[in-house]
Amino acid sequence: MTATTAPALTVRPAPAGPSLARLTGVELRKLADTRAGRWLLAAIGLIAAAIVAVQLFVLDDDAQTFTGFFTPSLLPIGLLLPVLGILSITAEWSQRTALTTFALVPRRERVVVAKLAALVLAALASVVVSLAVATVGMLVAQVTGGAGSWAFDWSLLLHAAVLQVANVLMGAAFGLLLLNTPLAIVSYLLLPTVWTILAAMVAALRGLARWLDTSATMEPLFGPEVTAGQWGRLAVSLLVWVAVPLAAGLVRTLRREVA
Repeated sequence: MTATTAPALTVRPAPAGPSLARLTGVELRKLADTRAGRWLLAAIGLIAAAIVAVQLFVLDDDAQTFTGFFTPSLLPIGLLLPVLGILSITAEWSQRTALTTFALVPRRERVVVAKLAALVLAALASVVVSLAVATVGMLVAQVTGGAGSWAFDWSLLLHAAVLQVANVLMGAAFGLLLLNTPLAIVSYLLLPTVWTILAAMVAALRGLARWLDTSATMEPLFGPEVTAGQWGRLAVSLLVWVAVPLAAGLVRTLRREVA
């Protein structure tokens, strides 16, 4: 009798997971998927435009400069970007989509990196929005008789990018650490404010506040020149308010059970 040979089994390689670029694109779409996200993104553009519109009415013709239109829009946008960062992180848990997301992409750290990359791109886009509305403001000012200058120190653009990226990552850090939208927003708004008040009331904390109070360490970024000492104080404050909670939040996200 002739022995029957069993058919050889074909071992197929596991399908490759989505690339980081594709995950980042998905996370960018998620930023505008919810009603809150859409309104927040719309508010960023509307606030920048509203500030320029107000300046056209209240500033003297000579004071209507490109830099004068660009810089004031950074602060209110910088206050909204952290909320966008928090929503991007906590929406997976509040909307109960984490189970689906982490089932499709089991390596959770890749999802987190994609979210952070999407937020950085959104922060950089907000700087472009500020540039765009400042340009429109200058064009309107010239049509209406303004005599302001188009002169612009390009180092201010770098500072604006650092400012907005730091703001959005700070929000994301609080979101990762707490994984709860209301708690993260309240903590983000309350803790730095409490620290600022304590530093103002307690003399012994004032020296420390120069290194840890982000409202103080980020203030030089609104100008064209930042000294080495100011960069150092900014780095220390971001280490405390961004890097540490971001690392702790990543560990918590990797270990948390998904219900």
